[in-house]
Amino acid sequence: MVDRRGTLPGVGSGVPDQIVLHVDIDCFYAACERRREPALRGEPVVVGMGYEPGTDAGAVATASYEAREYGVESARAISAALERLPRKIDAIDDPELDLADAGFYRPVDMEFYEAVAADVKTVLYDVGDTVRDVSIDEAYVDVTDRVEWDGVAALGRRIKRRIADEASVTASVGAAPTMSAAKIASDHDKPDGLVVVRPDEITSFLAPLPVEAVHGVGPVRARELAGAGIETAGDLAAADPARLTDRFGSRGRDLVARARGQDDRTVTPRGRPKSFSRESAYGDPVTDPERKRKTVGTLADAVTDRARREGALYRTVGVKAVEPPFEVSTRERSLPGPVDDPALATELALSLFDEFDDRSIRKVGVRLSNLVFAPGDQTSLDSWSDPSGTDPSTADDTPETDGRSGDSAHTGPPPGAAERAETRTDTLRRDGQTELDAFVPVDPGDDD
Repeated sequence: MVDRRGTLPGVGSGVPDQIVLHVDIDCFYAACERRREPALRGEPVVVGMGYEPGTDAGAVATASYEAREYGVESARAISAALERLPRKIDAIDDPELDLADAGFYRPVDMEFYEAVAADVKTVLYDVGDTVRDVSIDEAYVDVTDRVEWDGVAALGRRIKRRIADEASVTASVGAAPTMSAAKIASDHDKPDGLVVVRPDEITSFLAPLPVEAVHGVGPVRARELAGAGIETAGDLAAADPARLTDRFGSRGRDLVARARGQDDRTVTPRGRPKSFSRESAYGDPVTDPERKRKTVGTLADAVTDRARREGALYRTVGVKAVEPPFEVSTRERSLPGPVDDPALATELALSLFDEFDDRSIRKVGVRLSNLVFAPGDQTSLDSWSDPSGTDPSTADDTPETDGRSGDSAHTGPPPGAAERAETRTDTLRRDGQTELDAFVPVDPGDDD
């Protein structure tokens, strides 16, 4: 087929001649639970992790649209969410509660969600020229050589139908000539939506939208822009790039370009992740050391499980602590070589968190980095203390492969492991909408 990629004449620089789809599964975790339990369809569903009845532990990962009508939002403490959302079991015992208004809580089951995501990605790889996974529940798909603009809507409907039939979840699809516009389009008509923005429609489509609809503008940045009289994407498109660059750096120039529909990125496959992390927020700041340490342990279990399922060894373990109002501190410790050792990772995470025992904390995170994707012959710290083992100095040069680590991971940290590890500490303070690059979640939220 003819490769039509280039710059569209008369539309403006930075608008390539390509057709990009952004496919986003609606309320993905809740949708997966409904696939497993069809009786949950139409019911308010809250999905989270780390919840313990009678405590504020754990945070909402996602809430179905029915649950959102009660004011339940992602990152809210699960206990606070359930106060807004009566559970079915309570309704059965309480005649004053309307069964139709009762809801359900389900704990995160990443293994199941990844299996459902694989069903979705199978469809996307079948219909697209190139696919770029963004997270477990969304992806960009280049269909430039598969369809003309007149056929994009029909292709979008076919993709949505296949996802519903083969994965039993619903998707919102946005189509546009740029990645950023495709993302905005998929967000524009949720849930189960389909929005097609042709090249000559980008400006008129974007102009009336609130400025926070522009890819890269969050709530804090939106308030800052509003203070400068910029409230819509059209206002942002008309702004002087130099003025915004002075205020926001190169990011300001990029935002103006996005608001004008200019985005010269192309869909390229994503490489292996550089880190895995999990975070949990409390409804109110917590000072109880045991409660915080239990959260750290739960997050360490989740993130090491993810690493093992991805076939990754890790050399560095890190923790994050967020103190009110939003002071972010990170601590990390590096081992002599990469391991697959959940017990050791948990011990290191807890050790790193010791200094926060007496502090008031609103959010906790655990992170694994310096990843190596290699066969399972270097899965515990023992292999790095054995004279006959691999030289630790070559650990970061290990070629990446598709091999998975074995099941022979060390079951406990060897004596002195924590003391032999290298330690690095950083403190970050969030001002406005500063990006916390040190702790970017692997699954960037299931907010839609």
